[in-house]
Amino acid sequence: MNKLKTSSSELDLDRPNLEDYLPTGSIPEPHGKLRLRDLIDISPTLTEAAGAIVDDSFTRCFKSNPPEPWNWNIYLFPLWCLGVVVRYGILFPIRVIVLTIGWIVFLSCYIPVHFLLKGHDKFRKKLERCLVELICSFFVASWTGVVKYHGPRPSIRPKQVFVANHTSMIDFIVLEQMTAFAVIMQKHPGWVGLLQSTILEGVGCIWFNRSEAKDREIVARKLRQHVEGADNNPLLIFPEGTCVNNHYTVMFKKGAFELGCTVCPVAIKYNKIFVDAFWNSRKQSFTTHLLQLMTSWAVVCDVWYLEPQNIRPGETPIEFAERVRDIISARAGLKKVPWDGYLKYSRPSPKHRERKQQSFAESVLRRLEEK
Repeated sequence: MNKLKTSSSELDLDRPNLEDYLPTGSIPEPHGKLRLRDLIDISPTLTEAAGAIVDDSFTRCFKSNPPEPWNWNIYLFPLWCLGVVVRYGILFPIRVIVLTIGWIVFLSCYIPVHFLLKGHDKFRKKLERCLVELICSFFVASWTGVVKYHGPRPSIRPKQVFVANHTSMIDFIVLEQMTAFAVIMQKHPGWVGLLQSTILEGVGCIWFNRSEAKDREIVARKLRQHVEGADNNPLLIFPEGTCVNNHYTVMFKKGAFELGCTVCPVAIKYNKIFVDAFWNSRKQSFTTHLLQLMTSWAVVCDVWYLEPQNIRPGETPIEFAERVRDIISARAGLKKVPWDGYLKYSRPSPKHRERKQQSFAESVLRRLEEK
């Protein structure tokens, strides 16, 4: 009971006080009973808040929807237990062995190529590109990945950039096993960051930190330089800027659409029959996410390489980005929402909350005066 009282008092301290936003002595005693419908009538804020709770399309973009349980009776539960034993006791060890063999083969080839062929840059980059595709294939094999590619395979051409919807970091691996893209990606800590700063830089990948304003200017300059190079790997950008749960697409950043080059849309759709491929980076590490994939039955995915698009006369980069988002969303069966994905990393401004509280207090005061 003491704990309950303490938590209740703490909530009271956090709750805004209506009287703080009104002049002293300005709240008259109501002559009649104030009903709930009166509050809803006088306060569009309440209606707006209720609507946000009922239809919170922003939060739903970043939620993983758990599958419905099917082992609900005495007949199915033994089958589920057998499946757990097979996945964790047989498939998982085999997949670990496959991935280990992949890393041994990759490193035994990559290290000599990288250090012994420094005077033959063109040939070295070609071999490194093939080796990166190889290790990505081993990663996909370690999930028993069933990936179906639709459309022509991307080729190396200047003045073009590929853009795709983003569900997980494995999007990059799924696309990279077919074509060694140079990707634009957020810097990550740990072993992923080590790979970023060593192996992946060999294929021309560009890293940034979304919290650093200077990084944006540097990345924009590197993007323009990369798309001009005839021998550079195809450039891949995830313009949503964050992982979305493969049911929705959030707003595309305009950076990829103001480079003055051809944009090639790529649509990625995961089938959740065996596992949800969405990576919620705020709740689990990428290592945990990989273990979840490796202990599932399989990762099933479709990838569509869609028709290249160019900006139309009189079309702004923002309008161009929305048109490409329409194409990707329609092909992958995703719902468009008018949200900026970066809002996931920020909190509402205190000034904005205070303005909403002030508006609510004034509307309640007017209704009480009418009473």
